[in-house]
Amino acid sequence: MAALSVRRLFLLPACVLRSSKCCYRGDSPSDSGRDLLEIPLPPWQARPHEAPARKRARLLYESRKRGMLENCLLLSFFAKENLNRMNEQQLDLYDRLINEPSNDWDIYYWATEAKPAPEIFENEVMEMLREFTKNKNREKRLQQPDLEYLVEASH
Repeated sequence: MAALSVRRLFLLPACVLRSSKCCYRGDSPSDSGRDLLEIPLPPWQARPHEAPARKRARLLYESRKRGMLENCLLLSFFAKENLNRMNEQQLDLYDRLINEPSNDWDIYYWATEAKPAPEIFENEVMEMLREFTKNKNREKRLQQPDLEYLVEASH
């Protein structure tokens, strides 16, 4: 019986064996948030001398490789539909929108209008993203679009 108890002890996750401070406690009112770790990101910097074609390629990649699936889907479809039609100013606004906020949930909440966006992000690109997010044509957006459309566009 003692061997079974010891075996169970080794199967438990490490945070269960330590104090309760390392475990997720949810949004309890008494949560001080001191145990949360936020990794600082380098500040966003404009790239004024980047060629538009290179900027579109980078933004397409960054739209597809997000920190959360919801934004991967939303932004990859948005990029597919809009990046090639954006002028340089709109590309810069989109670049700032997807790269300056340190929390991907913020972008999602702003796009879905669950929360108001900061004034600096209230611009024509945010309006385009909000309109796109409404999905008025009821497109299925269950997985990222294939990249075949890029090959077709280059011919």
